Amino acid sequence: MKTTDFSFDLPEELIAQYPSSRRADDRLLVINRVTGEYSDKKFTDFPSLLNKGDVLVLNDTRVRKARVYAQNENGGKVECLFLHPSSVANGWNVITNRVKRRHIGEVLSFQNTKAVIESMHDGICTIKFESPIDESFFDKEGHVPLPPYIKREDEFSDESRYQTVYSKNLGSCASPTSGLHFTQSILDEIQNKGVIITYVTLHVGMGTFMPLRESNIEDHKMHSEYFNISKETANIINKAKSEGRKIVASGTTVVRTLESMWNSDTKSLDEGSGETDIFIYPGFKFNVIDKLLTNFHTPESTLFALVCAFSSMDNAKRAYKHAVESKYRFFSYGDATFFY
Repeated sequence: MKTTDFSFDLPEELIAQYPSSRRADDRLLVINRVTGEYSDKKFTDFPSLLNKGDVLVLNDTRVRKARVYAQNENGGKVECLFLHPSSVANGWNVITNRVKRRHIGEVLSFQNTKAVIESMHDGICTIKFESPIDESFFDKEGHVPLPPYIKREDEFSDESRYQTVYSKNLGSCASPTSGLHFTQSILDEIQNKGVIITYVTLHVGMGTFMPLRESNIEDHKMHSEYFNISKETANIINKAKSEGRKIVASGTTVVRTLESMWNSDTKSLDEGSGETDIFIYPGFKFNVIDKLLTNFHTPESTLFALVCAFSSMDNAKRAYKHAVESKYRFFSYGDATFFY
């Protein structure tokens, strides 16, 4: 299966540079994943698309101000995206700009501390600080890590709008963006309808946002990301599945978390935490989720491949073509899709 099979035409002007003026003021393209039929709705219609007894699963990760700027030994500006702490003492794994110009032993000077590049592998630099850093480092020096297709600097409003209203567990360097549409009132409306809301955690990192770079999709290697499924969430989902009720995933991160922990021997979802590098593309057998809420994704991405796996490539491309023609807003701050 070729990576180019997952390409589609997208005018640059449809890439949302700012969120809607208010949460939930977004459009929602609703797609029957079997027939491919679609309809145009608003996100405020989302609760009406759920049924009593459904289980809505959200990712409660919280985004760190993970983009931090440093200077190299020659005074040049180095942009660092902090992924997660490394196994090296006082170490962090980061992605830098102009990574091919980086070298082991290079000193990076931040505002109040320095770090040395200890190692480099697969586009990731492991840097070691003079002394441990904590969250105050990111609070003082960090920026909201807006994705590169948003062609502007982060602003104060992004500190709240690039977080979901239910974010809790700090650790992501990108937002689980399908959750950005929810307001507390919409969540209340969903619960009042008899839908059960539960949470998992997946800290979004390279596994989610790295593009497909191999010519054959099967050759792509996913990076690992930390996840956690509580006993309570596992019990809620297993009970629902045993009773024939539907599992609705908000976002591809939730899909990958749940499908990673399906136990084929017990035919149930396991609780637990760890690292997942699951890669979902057409041919994958879904064992946990029944419906998927997700934003519009980039061409030739692992995220679009997952959408094609959940529906079909023809149905997904047909829906995306309609979205382009109807001028839906794409990507992180854009509109949403609901595959059922």
